[in-house]
Amino acid sequence: MQYTAKTNDFFQNVFDVVRLIPKGRVTSYGAIAKYLGTGGSSRMVGWAMNASHHVKPKVPAHRVVNRNGMLTGKAHFETPTKMQELLAKEKIKVQNETVLDFEKLFWDPVIELGL
Repeated sequence: MQYTAKTNDFFQNVFDVVRLIPKGRVTSYGAIAKYLGTGGSSRMVGWAMNASHHVKPKVPAHRVVNRNGMLTGKAHFETPTKMQELLAKEKIKVQNETVLDFEKLFWDPVIELGL
């Protein structure tokens, strides 16, 4: 993927939203895309999460999972278990690479931040 000024602006917008996710909560790539008005761009949100690991201030990318609560981004962390370890520190339980109580822990930026 070639990064452009427009891509960088999108990534920055994604980072800003992800920084607002409270500890102990998770959201999905699609929910972030929908909040940003680009509902069909969940894959781009995933690319932003992949690019976020060295951004300052920190971006809690571990709080972003797929629409079913699966840790689909885990391969992009330092180790294959790092994403789950970071979630566990926030008391989020994961089983079979899926967040337990996903519906209860889901943070919807459209609702929480208003649209």
